[in-house]
Amino acid sequence: MINSLSIQTLYGEQLKPYLSELAGLRIRVFKEYPYLYDGTIEYEEKYLETYINSTKSIAIVVLDGKRIVGVSTGLPITDETAEFVQPFLKAGINPDSVYYCGESILMPEYRGQGIYSVFINGREEHARKLGGYKTICFCAVSRPVDHPLRPKDYVPLDDIWKKYGYKKRPDLYTTYRWKDINEQQESDKKMVFWIKELDQ
Repeated sequence: MINSLSIQTLYGEQLKPYLSELAGLRIRVFKEYPYLYDGTIEYEEKYLETYINSTKSIAIVVLDGKRIVGVSTGLPITDETAEFVQPFLKAGINPDSVYYCGESILMPEYRGQGIYSVFINGREEHARKLGGYKTICFCAVSRPVDHPLRPKDYVPLDDIWKKYGYKKRPDLYTTYRWKDINEQQESDKKMVFWIKELDQ
């Protein structure tokens, strides 16, 4: 871990004092490809309240001194919106047995320092300790390979996710709406789930 970086793990309401800072971080990082997200602090704060209100949520926060430079979150998928729950119901998977991982984001200058493994292992350990969760998952936006804003040097994270045991489920997907940085208004985005069976 580099210099002044530290990790703090927060649960539920412990996230509250960091709401605005986390909202700003999400907007900055998700503006990058492939999300291209053009969001607002107000919307992000409202979204993050879902994690504050969940008694089983986790947020692994990376700090450089007192400044938040990364975060990874998780909560039971039943505490998420219907868009995330419905694909599992449709596939015959009991949502009560699924733990959902939200973002794993870091400011660019802090990447490649081994923090991603802290995020993944921390969320999985939390889900196991809670008990009752057979599956852990996350979802990622699906963009066409010829997307006009795709950087020439862009490398998908698929191989990293596979290394940690996650499997892409193209049959398990949802749509979520947001405004891209090159759009005039919100549009639907396809989000594909990656899942892993939790060993208890």
